[in-house]
Amino acid sequence: MNDLFGSSPKGAKAALRTDKTPDAAPPAREGDAYSAKDIEVLEGLEPVRRRPGMYIGGTDENALHHLAAEIIDNSMDEAVAGHASFIEVSLAPGNLLTVRDNGRGIPVDAHPKFKHLSALEVILTTLHSGGKFSGKAYDTSGGLHGVGSSVVNALSETFDVEVARDRILWKQSYARGVPTTKLLNAGPIQNRRGTTTAFKPDPQIFGALHFLPARLYRFCRSKAYLFRGVKIRWSCDPSLLKGEETPAEAELHFPGGLKDSLEDDIGPAARVIPLWAGEADLPMASDGRIAGRVEWAAVWLESGESVLHSYCNTVPTAQGGTHEAGFRNALLKGLRAWGEQRSNRRAAQITAEDLAGSLAAKLSAFIREPQFQGQTKEKLTSPEATRFVETAIRDRFDHFLGADPTVADNLLSFVIERAEERIRRKELKDTPRKSATRRLRLPGKLADCSVEDASLTELFLVEGDSAGGSAKQARNRATQAILPLRGKILNVASASSEKLRQNQELKDLIEALGCGAGERFDRARLRYGRIIIMTDADVDGAHIASLLMTFFYREMPDLIRQGHLYLAQPPLYRLVQGAKSVYAMDDADREKKTKLFKSGSKIEVSRFKGLGEMPPAALKETTMDPTKRTLLRIMALPEERARTNDLVESLMGRRPELRFAFIQEHAADVIDVDV
Repeated sequence: MNDLFGSSPKGAKAALRTDKTPDAAPPAREGDAYSAKDIEVLEGLEPVRRRPGMYIGGTDENALHHLAAEIIDNSMDEAVAGHASFIEVSLAPGNLLTVRDNGRGIPVDAHPKFKHLSALEVILTTLHSGGKFSGKAYDTSGGLHGVGSSVVNALSETFDVEVARDRILWKQSYARGVPTTKLLNAGPIQNRRGTTTAFKPDPQIFGALHFLPARLYRFCRSKAYLFRGVKIRWSCDPSLLKGEETPAEAELHFPGGLKDSLEDDIGPAARVIPLWAGEADLPMASDGRIAGRVEWAAVWLESGESVLHSYCNTVPTAQGGTHEAGFRNALLKGLRAWGEQRSNRRAAQITAEDLAGSLAAKLSAFIREPQFQGQTKEKLTSPEATRFVETAIRDRFDHFLGADPTVADNLLSFVIERAEERIRRKELKDTPRKSATRRLRLPGKLADCSVEDASLTELFLVEGDSAGGSAKQARNRATQAILPLRGKILNVASASSEKLRQNQELKDLIEALGCGAGERFDRARLRYGRIIIMTDADVDGAHIASLLMTFFYREMPDLIRQGHLYLAQPPLYRLVQGAKSVYAMDDADREKKTKLFKSGSKIEVSRFKGLGEMPPAALKETTMDPTKRTLLRIMALPEERARTNDLVESLMGRRPELRFAFIQEHAADVIDVDV
């Protein structure tokens, strides 16, 4: 066949016609007869039953529950329009689902175009019919395809509808999309209005599939969260629950809307900033009417994956769409603008990827005449929604940031951290994580411990081989490991990525810990429960400790947040009088402890020049023995994130003018001491 369309060698086409006779028809075959009688015209709802996948995406469990969603969404549209205050959803044996609302009720008068049919029958038996096209009956609705109720009717074994309207009750029944009764006037009725629909999905289409109570309950719960003005009364026959935690009865009403929903989802998870929620009208459309409104709730968590659940007119948009794009644009542009306002040049490198990290959010837009991708409405494609949502939320986000600069700075610092991690991942190939159990390729100068349980072990980071030698003799070989470091390590806050990649000391440290760094940090692979920085009790030792803390803060912040990093407290002095000896941490402590000795007798004071000069027994007694030592845990409080970042940048970063300014500001705090 390809040869006929020019893919054959030159001359092939000419070779097909060398007899100079008209093209001959191929020989007749059985079944080749094709005439007007072979042209089928599918009327009414027959196309739906022939090809259900075109309308509900298939005939699987998702498609089955899509039927329920279509009917419940109709009632939700009545509630959002302000005409219904409650919806009842009931699941009974036999796969019978009943949905009732107290809205206006589907019209039952004669349709002006199909005078022999009621409006109710037109809606339930004709594709692309309904009251949501003109915008007169509903400002916003779950979609304008006009196939919802009619498709459910077509794919149901039985479909019974009751309409309470103008104090009269009307009834009609259907089977597989075909009316089995006329529209019946069931007589007057008081104190009731709205539509009740009871249907059983057709086993000819869905086989043995049944509605799942837990799934229906979650769907109803999400709808109640999405519109705070509605109460949804859920009930399910207990025989269908089969031990599930789903309640048999519940009234779902959430005045807090999406904020309540997000709080329920995230629970006690650690947060970077308080949860931010709000709602706003969308800007005016070209016709001068408000385009709709948007509601949101968002929070950034200390750890975890990004989760954004979005909805349009209460319909879940699992594949996102243009409203999500507007939401992300508003957050990204708003936070960049805040960084510019705070003269933070690093804010310019933030991307949407950085901002989305650990973001937990819910977004609900109500838009007139929405456009969806496909009949199942999983993605919003209305092009104007991006601009409308961005404009509405950006203004509120700017006010949120400006109202509490501390919160805003903490969020900015958190996102900048993620941006810098992303940049480092591109420039630096992290040292591969090593197996904690097989102990492969550990640094040669590491004196490892023998216990395998990380929760029982400690790694001491000491400066130099001399201190390392004393520490190795003083340690408990079963639970305490020693890694000597050569002098002052690289300052990662001011070093280039190339220097960081080439630094052997840091490679050894990452390899010894086994847990990776940056986004590859995995607490489960951490080989030691405590990492203890043990440096000399002098200025140089403090500097080395600062460099190590900077490394952990920049490259392994989760290690600090999860409480694994400590500072050892070795003494600077030993005081001896006769058989009595005590240790002093610093000059002030020495003066205090001198008073513990007898007056008039000579006190011998020894100053340790370094850990390497301390006898192993003394080092064990004062600094390494868990029953006698003092450790300081290094902590990074989420609420102090911005202040901590600024301090690290000022003292350890690439801009010396910040250090100079810090020294000038705090010079008066320094007390002269006689060393």
